[in-house]
Amino acid sequence: MLGKENLINKQILIYGLGLSGKSCHKYLSKNNNIKIFDDNSSFRKNKNKDYFINKKQINNIRFDYIVISPGIDIKQCGLKDYLLKNRKKIISELDIFCTAYPENIKITITGTNGKSTTCKMLHKIFKSKNLDVRLVGNIGNPPLLEKNIKKKTIFIVEASSYQISYSNYLKTDYAVILNLSADHLERHGSINKYAKAKLKLIYNQDKNKQSYIERNNNIINRNILYQNIKSKINRINFKKENFFRKKISNLYLLDKNNLNNIHFIYSICKKFGFSDTKIFNTLNNFKGLRFRKQIIYKNSRLKIINDSKSTSFSSTVGLLSSYKNIYWIVGGMYKKGDNFNLNKKYHKNISAYIIGLNKKYFIKQFKKKIKFKYLKNLKQTIIQIKKDIKSDRNFKTILFSPSAASFDQFKNFQERGEYFNKLVKKIILINEI
Repeated sequence: MLGKENLINKQILIYGLGLSGKSCHKYLSKNNNIKIFDDNSSFRKNKNKDYFINKKQINNIRFDYIVISPGIDIKQCGLKDYLLKNRKKIISELDIFCTAYPENIKITITGTNGKSTTCKMLHKIFKSKNLDVRLVGNIGNPPLLEKNIKKKTIFIVEASSYQISYSNYLKTDYAVILNLSADHLERHGSINKYAKAKLKLIYNQDKNKQSYIERNNNIINRNILYQNIKSKINRINFKKENFFRKKISNLYLLDKNNLNNIHFIYSICKKFGFSDTKIFNTLNNFKGLRFRKQIIYKNSRLKIINDSKSTSFSSTVGLLSSYKNIYWIVGGMYKKGDNFNLNKKYHKNISAYIIGLNKKYFIKQFKKKIKFKYLKNLKQTIIQIKKDIKSDRNFKTILFSPSAASFDQFKNFQERGEYFNKLVKKIILINEI
């Protein structure tokens, strides 16, 4: 087991000087001899340049630990051979975090879709109880940069499969896997390896801890079948949807994906003894995160949703099954292993507008299922949708949920989302159709 005493007076290599690498460097440099390597040579010009070493120097130093940033794929990086040879020395930011605060309650949330929103909602509910709760990981601060930590401080951690897969000493009191479908297969190699990366949260738990999984997720179930699970497994069955619909007036939360994830939130909050009043008052006042199922416009005839964060079909399906008369903008860089699986009864509600470079892939997915058109870019699509909705007298939903990565046309999902908002305001809402 890695403890605080193991991270004193050690030779440590930090590979990758992104946000995670910088926070690890700041924390570890007080008591250890730190060296840094990054494939991006431009980082060597920053204030930490004195710590940087090259490949030749790495082989001349006997490192005790190698801290690797989650964005680095050890099978395809500058130190590939070295890392594979020294894999047992690899630790992660989350490992160091757990050694820093071993006694604090940690609620760690992962899943294919909805991690950030779920973490934020849970954080808001805990804050409403005046608890000292910190939101860290993929959302909020890097955990090692948090200050004034007390014994009663509670951490809500958003963790990706990349972060968990490199963590060997991550211990969490509450392990939450919201959902699991094909994603990041180009990195993990197969759906089962991806699942096992996520499930390390549960595999590494101690006795008397709590874990939460979907009851009917076959991928999860087959990967925990023969494992020696020590924690108490709570299987979520999504049977409270009608109950939640009666209690929740917040339109942002009434799609399938959010309602499913609220089952997890509700179950955890009940473990902490929170009242329904406190839970639902907070949820009804919750303002969604930008570009995540965000309703940017609504009147009696039209609703417009910006879900630019969507990078897979599974993240969009909940929206496609929650609305009628959908004008769906979809496309970008598809993910390996992803497939369009939507119940046939919803097909008639959808008209798809395909954008981006991977035209053939999306046409193959939709052929003989839903109506679709192909347009080269987002601007042409918005112009076309404006024409199409003019002749449609029914209530309409324009859904920008690309179900694909943005890198074929944009730097990231934020830039893609901003551009969509700009086009909608300029082209569709100019006369408030």
